[in-house]
Amino acid sequence: MARHKSAYLGTIEYIGPRPKKAPKRPNFLAGWVVLLIAAGGVYFIGKPLMMPLAKAQENVASVENTAVAIQQLQDEGTFGSRLAAAALSRTQETVQYEDSYFQIAYPQGDVPADKGKAEDVIVRSYRKVGVDLQQRVHEDMEEHFSEYPQIFGRRAADSNIDHRMTRNLERFFQRKGAEITVMDPLGNRVPSRNVGDYEVGDVVAWRFSDSGRSHIGIVVPGPGDAFGERWIVHNAGNGPVWESCLFNYKITGHFRYQPEMSESSSQ
Repeated sequence: MARHKSAYLGTIEYIGPRPKKAPKRPNFLAGWVVLLIAAGGVYFIGKPLMMPLAKAQENVASVENTAVAIQQLQDEGTFGSRLAAAALSRTQETVQYEDSYFQIAYPQGDVPADKGKAEDVIVRSYRKVGVDLQQRVHEDMEEHFSEYPQIFGRRAADSNIDHRMTRNLERFFQRKGAEITVMDPLGNRVPSRNVGDYEVGDVVAWRFSDSGRSHIGIVVPGPGDAFGERWIVHNAGNGPVWESCLFNYKITGHFRYQPEMSESSSQ
């Protein structure tokens, strides 16, 4: 008789705890690779976004950029560059806008140092390079008063205020042959709208369209990488500032007044 093997006896089962697998060793190298890849991605993706911001920060009218620009202009040594450096130095002063009439000394007179308006930026900048516009404008007005704008019904020159009016400065610069114009399509001589016609140290006069008020400032270079651009130092109500605003208003006069040095420099 044939014997049958039990199915139960043919298989031996292991009864006990499940064998544990050997723990994996941490792969520190792989972790660093992941971090480096992630960092590289952030750099290359973020670089296009960060570059304009960094460039913008370089081209702002900061204290550091002001000092650098002043030094560069002084090193150039031309009259225009020294006048522009003098104008930029005005932005380092705290000045409250004040257009009141003051009794001041003559010549070399000035309103209080912590007060001033647009014209005072021009006068003080020229003084720093040895030119006293107070005296020059007043003397010319005494001899040729009728050729100047008849402002506020005045009938004679006044050394306290003659040089502190934009329209008087415009006429003075015109009379001294310092006005720069170009020919428009109608054959009229007008101030240029081409930035390449403006040099550092040039004086520009405007009229504000909203009020018709006269305004005046000095052309200077831009800050940082914008050094080749044409910015303006002016005081439109917030003290002397360094701004990119050459063509923001209607230009009524463009002047390059660079007289021979005859007065002693006033620092």
